[in-house]
Amino acid sequence: MTPPVIDKTGLPPGTIVYSGEARTGKVKISLIEYNETELIEKDFYDVDECLTYVQPGMVKWINVDGIHDTAMIQKLGEKFNIHSLTLEDIVNTDQRPKFEDYDHYVVSIMKMLYYNSGLHSEQLTIVLLGDNTVVSFQEIDGGDAFDLIRNRIRQGKGRVRKMGADYLSYCLLDAVVDCYFSILEKIGDRIEMIEDELISNPDQETMTQLHYMKREMIFLRKAVWPMRELINNKERSETQLIRPSTDIYLRDLYDHTVRVIDTVETYRDLLSGMMDIYLSSVSNRMNEVMKVLTIISTIFIPVTFIAGVYGMNFKFMPELQSPYGYWITWAIMIGMMLSLVIYFKRKKWF
Repeated sequence: MTPPVIDKTGLPPGTIVYSGEARTGKVKISLIEYNETELIEKDFYDVDECLTYVQPGMVKWINVDGIHDTAMIQKLGEKFNIHSLTLEDIVNTDQRPKFEDYDHYVVSIMKMLYYNSGLHSEQLTIVLLGDNTVVSFQEIDGGDAFDLIRNRIRQGKGRVRKMGADYLSYCLLDAVVDCYFSILEKIGDRIEMIEDELISNPDQETMTQLHYMKREMIFLRKAVWPMRELINNKERSETQLIRPSTDIYLRDLYDHTVRVIDTVETYRDLLSGMMDIYLSSVSNRMNEVMKVLTIISTIFIPVTFIAGVYGMNFKFMPELQSPYGYWITWAIMIGMMLSLVIYFKRKKWF
């Protein structure tokens, strides 16, 4: 479905206007609170009811599944004192991935990608607040990369239950980047299949797939490239919300993002090369056809000339009265044709 065109011309900065696909489903709020020994997990459809379950002294992850309800987004913003410009970016689904540092919170906006018969994306915003709180906003019915994080929290595996909210925000970012790797693996498999078709039997369908894949890589590049800047800015931020112990994980995540970008660029170059190979193969096949037709035409040109000469309606032509003229003419024509064939063969023109 094509997103509706929202005319924001003339609206003041910070106006909360949803710009994605029209949706009517309820916005679900998932609350996960934990420390090393306790875990509370519950779903809500009302902001006030959710906040009554918030316990002090625990890490809190509030995930909002749906950003089309601007009234609920604004209410959450008021409860957590989130700036109206940030709320405006949360509901703008065409927002470029970025990181921003405010006085009492930091916000990371990015694209969560998933592959289902093609490349799809949804807007994801992660807000790291004080009091060990992380609030994430994602579009409804999109791909969710956070199930592994939820399972690690439930099972108490890894460091997540022992660390603070800043480490949780890193884990969410890491899950998104891991999804990029799995998507690139699927795209790599498709590129290999297209490459095999290109070598064995290239046709118009191959060209269509190449064009479609190239558009997907442009879309992926647009989503992935700003992630390097986002993570770098988060790592270099002077906010007190991100502890020094988390910086080493952010540096590792930065390296992963660079690897993703390198792979994207490699695939883009590979697809461009495959498209050039396809066009060259089509051109070569056309050249082969034209070469054969040219050789055939060249062989029959002198024969046609002789036939044209003796097809003239003059009364006095010496060879017309010869009893062997017909057979001599055939011998000459066949001899010329064989001579041309032998000549072309020695020149390796066919």
